[in-house]
Amino acid sequence: MTTTVDEFDSTFALGATGLLASFNQAGVILAADVHVAARLTAMLGEADETVALACALVARAVRAGSICLDLTEVRDEVGEEGALLDWPELDAWRAALAASPLLGAPFPLRLEGTLLYFDRYWREESQVEQDLRGRTARLAPVIANEAVLRAGLDRLFPGDSYVEQRGAAETAARQWTTVLTGGPGTGKTTTVAGLLAVLAEQAEIAGERRPWIALTAPTGKAAARLEEAVRREMSDRLSPEDTARLGDFHARTLHMLLGRRPDSSSRFRHDRTNRLPHDIIVVDETSMVSLTMMARLLDAVRPGARLILVGDPDQLASIEAGAVLADLVDGLVAGGHIEAAELRTSHRFGSEIGELALAVREDRADDVLTVLRGGDERVVFVEDADPRETLRSALLPDVLAIREAAEAGDADAALAAVDRHRLLCAHREGPWGVQQWNRTVERWITEETEDPLWDTWYVGRPVLVTANDYALGIYNGDVGVTIRRPDGSLRVCIAGARGRRDFAPSRLGNIETLHAMTIHKSQGSQAAEVTVLLPNEESRLLTRELFYTAITRAVDRVRVVGAEDSVRLALGRRALRATGLRQRLGS
Repeated sequence: MTTTVDEFDSTFALGATGLLASFNQAGVILAADVHVAARLTAMLGEADETVALACALVARAVRAGSICLDLTEVRDEVGEEGALLDWPELDAWRAALAASPLLGAPFPLRLEGTLLYFDRYWREESQVEQDLRGRTARLAPVIANEAVLRAGLDRLFPGDSYVEQRGAAETAARQWTTVLTGGPGTGKTTTVAGLLAVLAEQAEIAGERRPWIALTAPTGKAAARLEEAVRREMSDRLSPEDTARLGDFHARTLHMLLGRRPDSSSRFRHDRTNRLPHDIIVVDETSMVSLTMMARLLDAVRPGARLILVGDPDQLASIEAGAVLADLVDGLVAGGHIEAAELRTSHRFGSEIGELALAVREDRADDVLTVLRGGDERVVFVEDADPRETLRSALLPDVLAIREAAEAGDADAALAAVDRHRLLCAHREGPWGVQQWNRTVERWITEETEDPLWDTWYVGRPVLVTANDYALGIYNGDVGVTIRRPDGSLRVCIAGARGRRDFAPSRLGNIETLHAMTIHKSQGSQAAEVTVLLPNEESRLLTRELFYTAITRAVDRVRVVGAEDSVRLALGRRALRATGLRQRLGS
């Protein structure tokens, strides 16, 4: 079989030879992976092309979110694209790597068994393991008064309806490190609020000062939601005495908590030499935390501070490398190093959405399709070959409501309208990607209003912040909308962890239009209604975790657009990442 290489295709490295060339032309590795391998082998005088191939495959693995390359699994993971390629024999491949000058500090690669790492990720994984083992080896926290603890738990989690939350809070009260897991609506925030009140009461009984609490999450939107949810729980369920014990606090992003450094984008002001002063640190949406960020957090947490990691291990992992929450559940918890604090019963959804989410999580394809086709208005399945008219009628009312509020200068109403409906896509590009659907919705606006939307910053444009901007105080995941002020000028109102802030459009960079967003970026947020566009069967992103994450963003209604084959394929495919952390922690 002859492969024709397009010299203008940026995915091909035209100077590649041997194994690198054949794997590149088959689409297994990209030009960027080839260049990394070529550079490393040239620098250290490595002539073995199987070692160069391993370097390129490690780069590919990290780009896809893995921490390392599993030499025993990579051929199966690549699948059909690599079926006809000349793969190295495993034992010879490992021997070549073990003898390579690229291995061992201070060189770029590390080999542990059949796992090949870039040195940076090997060091970060080792540090996370050591820090967590050190925390779990400490003597358990002292309970000042057991009777008061039990009375507090019964007061804050009364009756049979709070059995799971009460048990999880008690478990967390007796550990320095807790992994609190559960799906949407299972009461994770309820558990956190009650736990904080219990710990504050214990500190008061012991004659200690009020505990210093940090609430944090990976994105500004998730941090704002965490603070809002905890405050709502305090207002609805905590007594004035419990609330007074907690004092005032604000949720911040992990970057804000750790403190940025002007001389580094990956290091922070708080580290092993300058620990965080907090007594209790609660991290929400831990599934979104990368290995690198977890390493930086553990660097900064005092050994005597409580660390509560909250999240849903069935959701998509971080966009960056790592699957830390899943590793902690499969390693620390399953290995018996800490007790599980798991919530199973969902209270958020109506029975239909909850039933759908559970069936997806448990890979029950027939049940998933039964719920999707059940005819309930809370769960809708659109199987049309061309669903654009159906989507237009579903999406346009909320889009026009955003525009109407923005034209009137009502920022609060416009932001509320933005959060009513989310159109979620698996991809950024392509016929079912975010870019295409943003353009489609804008065309609908023009057809309805006769406004050509010549200006990028048109009135009613919903936007998503895609990178932290410390100077402006806005963060990745914050959501905003362009409004018209009474004097006719335009302002962009952005809601984030620090509340609502207004900016001139010219001051903002790293902004995307938000008529549609990727499922990955929707993590940490929710909407009353969610429409999910499933990609076709050829998409590598189509996984159970992707589907589950998408449908659980909905509070009241979810609309799934796709084919039965896409649904079945998604359920049968897992978004597995190569990592050694769970094995390290579980041993």
